[in-house]
Amino acid sequence: MKIVLPVAGKGTRLRPHTHTKAKSLVHVAGKTVLEHIIERLMVVDVEEFIFITDENGQQVEDFMQRKFPDLKCSYLVQKERLGPAHAVALAAPQVKAGDNLLVVFNDTIFVTDLGKIPQLCEDADGLIYSKEVEDYQRFGVNVMRDGYIVDMVEKPDTPISRLAQVGLYYLKDGAGFLRSIEQTIEAGEKVKGEYYLPSVFMRMIGEGAKFKAPEIDAWLDCGKPETLLETNRFLLKGRHHIHGEVIDCVMIEPVHIERGAIIKNSIIGPNVSVAAGTRIENSVIRNSIINAENHVSNLILDHSLLGDSVTLVGSPRRMNIGDHSLIEMDQ
Repeated sequence: MKIVLPVAGKGTRLRPHTHTKAKSLVHVAGKTVLEHIIERLMVVDVEEFIFITDENGQQVEDFMQRKFPDLKCSYLVQKERLGPAHAVALAAPQVKAGDNLLVVFNDTIFVTDLGKIPQLCEDADGLIYSKEVEDYQRFGVNVMRDGYIVDMVEKPDTPISRLAQVGLYYLKDGAGFLRSIEQTIEAGEKVKGEYYLPSVFMRMIGEGAKFKAPEIDAWLDCGKPETLLETNRFLLKGRHHIHGEVIDCVMIEPVHIERGAIIKNSIIGPNVSVAAGTRIENSVIRNSIINAENHVSNLILDHSLLGDSVTLVGSPRRMNIGDHSLIEMDQ
């Protein structure tokens, strides 16, 4: 099997955190989004990881060489922003006849057992992983009949289906899939100026291909600050790791403190991850992600997301308050 990971894209919904780094290298629960994804892919026998990158591609390549030096990886640059299907099409030179293909987009972290792919795909040509959602109007959904996809509708007005596509796709015939993308591009089948995969899949279904839509266990969005914090909370659940130096602190589970972080005289948690090189003093932090090489002092932070090398210093207050007083202090 070969895995295509389109990691190009500006990550505009995550700015300012993606001004200086690839969106797949944003941290959550003590690891980058990309690291979480790669670890979940290791359950299958992968011949090659094919990254589709942009101008931040060197960051991704450096990260993979540092964290996963033994994996075979290739890197292809998407110079024109012509959509997800166009990005995947760039992998064609790396895919030969007989290759299975897994396509994984990096805005989300998935929770599912990829080891079941052979069993799920015995009587199908591919799997379009899905998740039942309430807000179906926000997504492209799969319409099912007798266990197979018969239609795909982008952001439906009526609940024709609640099975949202999650950006995880398996194709038995990877080379055939890429030929269908090429045909879709040649036919000029764009949506708002870009090429999307549903047009490709519907072309294949029209030619007789059968696709199933297995549901994943969890769909963890990492595309916006608020959803990144929700994902941080989900991934920390049941995990309480303190590898850094903690002095005179109260830790409210769960938290993840990386080795090399120093925390003094503070209350940390719940749902906080702190990266290496960060120093926190005299502060209260909850429901937050604190990245590397930061200095936080004399502050109360809640639902906050700090990038790398941030200095955030408040000021302690001295008060003389009499009986029966009410003091409200806005942050």
